[in-house]
Amino acid sequence: MGHFRKRRTVRLGKVSRKVTDAIARKIEALNTSAIMGQPPADDVATWVAHLDSTLYDKLAAVGLVRKRATMTLASFLDSYIATRSDVKKSTATVYGHTRCCLVQFFGADKPLRDITAGDADEWRIWLGEHEETRDGKKTTVTLADNTVARRCGIAKQFFRAALRKGLVLQNPFADLKAGLKRNTSRHYFISLAEAQAVLDACPDHEWRLIFALSRFGGLRCPSEHLRLRWADVDWERGRITVHSSKTEHHEGKASRVIPIFPELRPHLEAAWEQAEPGTEYVITRYRDASQNLRTAFERIIWKAGLAQWTKLFQNLRATRETELAETFPIHVVCEWIGNSAAIAAKHYLQVTDEHYQQAAQKAAHNPAQSGAVTARKGEKHKIKNPVFSEEYDTLRYYTERKVGGTGLEPVTSTV
Repeated sequence: MGHFRKRRTVRLGKVSRKVTDAIARKIEALNTSAIMGQPPADDVATWVAHLDSTLYDKLAAVGLVRKRATMTLASFLDSYIATRSDVKKSTATVYGHTRCCLVQFFGADKPLRDITAGDADEWRIWLGEHEETRDGKKTTVTLADNTVARRCGIAKQFFRAALRKGLVLQNPFADLKAGLKRNTSRHYFISLAEAQAVLDACPDHEWRLIFALSRFGGLRCPSEHLRLRWADVDWERGRITVHSSKTEHHEGKASRVIPIFPELRPHLEAAWEQAEPGTEYVITRYRDASQNLRTAFERIIWKAGLAQWTKLFQNLRATRETELAETFPIHVVCEWIGNSAAIAAKHYLQVTDEHYQQAAQKAAHNPAQSGAVTARKGEKHKIKNPVFSEEYDTLRYYTERKVGGTGLEPVTSTV
């Protein structure tokens, strides 16, 4: 006689008859597949994949599905970051910051599937101002809006990867706002007079070139400055090839070519004349990682007698892009600066005092001549429609006499 296994049951608890019947049909399909040694149909497999932990564990207990591996938050994040060998070290560091915030809020052993969209909303609020333990002391940390948005975007990226691996049923961070906000209050236009004051306060020709490359060349400091070689300078054609570590992972964006702008040329020539024969890099004195260009630049600005502006180096790029946009088409300017038109409009291009002055001067020299401007209060001026002016007597005659009240459409006869 054959061997008969003991019949096993799955208790659903208090559910409606309709739900019970639907689940029973799925369980029967799973049982049939197990007996036949075949994978379940697609609709059954999808149903299983979206089961909550309670019912899934009951099915696993009777052998209808495999036990679901419990992936914790910390173990998943660590494995994901470790596999992203394609990103730069700075990007991996940013991943680490977001990982720490997630683990601190949810706990390292939090099951990945148990994090809900509501939990994600609470995490975002917590991010804005929270406590962290540093050197054994609790410190209140307040993050800027754009920093919060950036970390929400990375959290969304983490769980998008988990979703693709089937580790979660949905991305709880999918609806969080992650776009960077435009903050015009941090914009500052460095005028030519201010630029000259900074140049006069620089300690040597290399610092003058560092500033000039940022203010007049639009380079990102320090990454693009330190990668610049004398071989990249084409004196004959008046061009410089700029290598960008920020955009090199995008196809065709590893480098860009900019003109040797007239304001930049004297500082570049001065550095060339003082460079030792065979020198490879344009910037040599400040290549050491221990050199803090930002701190040194703050001292130079103070020495120049200027108030320190926010976003020290980015505002130099933004100033240059704003200037260039006054003369050249935006697609040309973006090619030289190394960003897109959308990014330029949102984060770089500025409205300056000179724009207001120019607009006011033009308005003074070209006053409006409309009837609404020149009309005195209580006076009504008739504005002629050119279609019915003397120049169009024929059309007026045809419209008034020939067409009459029927308009330009042909008369429809009544049946």
